[in-house]
Amino acid sequence: MKVTAAFDWRPHLRKSMGDRSYSSDRENSCNSLAAFPLTECAGLNTPDKTSGEQLWKDVETMSTELEVQPQRTEFDSSKFDSAKADAFAERMVDWLNGGALALMISVGHRTGLFDALRGKAALTSSELASAAGLNERYVREWLGAMATGGIVEFDDELTELPTTNADVRYRLPDEHAAVLTRAAGADNLAVTAQFLPILAAVEDSIVHCFHQGGGVPYSSYPRFHEVMAEESANSVVGALGQHILPLVDGLTEQFERGISVLDVGCGRGLAMLALAERYPRSTFIGFDLSDAAVAAANLQASSSGLRNVRFEMRDLSDFHNDAAVDRRRFNLVTAFDAIHDQARPDHVLIGIQKSLAPGGRFLMQDIRGSSCVHCNTEHPIAPFLYTISCLHCMTVSLAQGGMGLGAMWGREKALEMLHEAGFTKVTVHELPHDIQNYFYTAEQ
Repeated sequence: MKVTAAFDWRPHLRKSMGDRSYSSDRENSCNSLAAFPLTECAGLNTPDKTSGEQLWKDVETMSTELEVQPQRTEFDSSKFDSAKADAFAERMVDWLNGGALALMISVGHRTGLFDALRGKAALTSSELASAAGLNERYVREWLGAMATGGIVEFDDELTELPTTNADVRYRLPDEHAAVLTRAAGADNLAVTAQFLPILAAVEDSIVHCFHQGGGVPYSSYPRFHEVMAEESANSVVGALGQHILPLVDGLTEQFERGISVLDVGCGRGLAMLALAERYPRSTFIGFDLSDAAVAAANLQASSSGLRNVRFEMRDLSDFHNDAAVDRRRFNLVTAFDAIHDQARPDHVLIGIQKSLAPGGRFLMQDIRGSSCVHCNTEHPIAPFLYTISCLHCMTVSLAQGGMGLGAMWGREKALEMLHEAGFTKVTVHELPHDIQNYFYTAEQ
């Protein structure tokens, strides 16, 4: 006779809430609830002067009265590890909170709230809203998520407890501002947080693809190139002179003399625009499938008065054909985080090899990882990269009837494809400023 065990995750959430509510290191902050008019808490018939402990008891009582017991999952008790289940349930709660905070971090970046908090004394929600030019009610709710998530802190110089949420003061520690504000430059991880709401917006289409196959086209991601351009400004443009260009021996001197450069998958063209301005004797061209990105790049080139750079909308799926490639024209071809997105990356790499002039080099930035999933279990951002791959990189390729290579194609596959494209000498570089990417230099 099989003996079964039932598992319910909800007690672990209650335990977590209880631990957080009554732990000694948070006792003072929780008891400060006594100073809040609890008439703000809808549905709680509590006096204005109650303790934090009584509040939690009332919440628990009301939850018990309203609770509908779900059907519990039964497992074979001889194999079921309750401790493992408990630990995983707690991790699930952490992931839910982390996902929610990532969305709010994106909001904080886009609205300039982190920048408005940086280096300031503690501010109320009204003061912060005024400084950022935003609606106070939304700012106050955002601060609630930031404070309970440990991203902003309460004023540590309080002489008396605030009487309402609107009176609470918040500060952004310098240590947090170092990875959340525009002043942080390439270290600003809030830029990357913007990808999560972009990807979440196509979830319904991705679920359809799980059932029916196919892919989601670039046109379904209206902000993707905008965010990619912002991230590129930090990880690529800002690092060109000091980190990236020195990977190719003598490249700076060649730029100064004047060479021809192609950027494949140029997006909004920030890298080529920066190089064109710095090296007026060289000529630059960028190809991208997105007409909106190409239009934005050409507009920027025109407004900057740059005559040595232009951008074209090109589908490079047939770039390997002689009729589609400018044979032996370019002294340098670059591709910044772009090859794995292509419908036919194999064709693109062959076309790049054919387009290089004698002695020309190919410089490719692409995702740092292994082609073998079991080798990525210790990768610090592997889940994030596989998620971006599934919800963008892989699916936009499949939408074109492509290979669906995905962001995590990995170093092994990249080297294999580069050699198959005709590159005989390939070197892989890791740069300290960019933990997310490898940089490949390749010669014919």
